[in-house]
Amino acid sequence: MAVTPNRPAPHADELSEMAIEELDAACGLHWVEMKAVTPWGDTYEGMAPSGRTVEIERRYLWAHEPAGAIAVEVEVRDPALRTGAEARAVIAPPNS
Repeated sequence: MAVTPNRPAPHADELSEMAIEELDAACGLHWVEMKAVTPWGDTYEGMAPSGRTVEIERRYLWAHEPAGAIAVEVEVRDPALRTGAEARAVIAPPNS
């Protein structure tokens, strides 16, 4: 008899929720720290709440508007299911 692990089905918005949580963390840097790593990006493997393995990509890029702002982008992908979600914020420089 085969035993199937008792794993819940992925929540419909799980990747979107993860992208928003990761964006909150990415935007948690102080302006000076954020500016020091822009432009920069990184991709790493993570675990979704449902237990599936996902790729998380975080990017810090110079934004076109407003001048001097930083675009913070996060993408969470499930390569096996070929699905994903993105979240983005634009952080204006202090005193702008």
